[in-house]
Amino acid sequence: MIRVPPASRRTVLKAGLAGAAAIAGVRPALADTLAEVKKRGELICATEMEFAPFDFLVGDVYTGVDRDLIDAVGKDLGVRVKYLDLPWTSVLPGLEARKFDFVIAPVTITAERMKRYSFTVPIAEATVALMKRADDASITKPSDLAGKTVGGGKGTAQVAQLAEYSKTLPKPIEIKEYVDNNQSYADLAAGRVDASVNSLPNLGYVVSKRPETFALVMPPFGKPSFYSWVGRLGAEDQPLTDAISAILVKMQEDGRLAAIQKKWFGQAIALPKTVPTPAV
Repeated sequence: MIRVPPASRRTVLKAGLAGAAAIAGVRPALADTLAEVKKRGELICATEMEFAPFDFLVGDVYTGVDRDLIDAVGKDLGVRVKYLDLPWTSVLPGLEARKFDFVIAPVTITAERMKRYSFTVPIAEATVALMKRADDASITKPSDLAGKTVGGGKGTAQVAQLAEYSKTLPKPIEIKEYVDNNQSYADLAAGRVDASVNSLPNLGYVVSKRPETFALVMPPFGKPSFYSWVGRLGAEDQPLTDAISAILVKMQEDGRLAAIQKKWFGQAIALPKTVPTPAV
């Protein structure tokens, strides 16, 4: 696993992904990325390991939903998997720049993103919701955030949906963006923001770990949506996305996906076996 230490992340953001790519030893893709991955014997994937329960670190060990899923995919492909830990704002640009093969960060399927990336079948639900402090009785439903401050991940689909939802309220929500969601949660606990926005699975996991500090604001305000992994658009890259999708569907059918869902979410959730038309 290649991990960019927190102290180095500002440098990565300034210098782009050239340094990280050099560390990883990544080479530009050949005519067929899937064929190159199999020839190399290694699938190089990028994510940000600060997005529990999907991607996070326990000490220096990468763990979470995506780790379990991609390890199974790598086994079925017959290749080892290398994991790059990068700031979220560098992940999708790095994919486009061919600094690695694939993105295993959970990416919300949106109409705009489908113009630029090739999505796998969904790996999880991604409906957007809000989390408040457990002792805040002033917030009982999403519309109670009118005129209040909400934190979220910079450049995420969750923040974009929150901005659209804010337009429907009598007073706009002040949105504070963070490099990673853990900073938003810390500010929420400290009273510097009134709520945090993220997908329902992410927030549910945080609440399950810290019920004395946080509580969900129900029901979710976002349109039904899904998380997927992404590859590059183009004939040379589509075979890799298709191969990974086929394995994910196989994992749905043989029960491996349900076992991973139960491990991290406490229940199995049926997912589409094709890439759905996005609602956002």
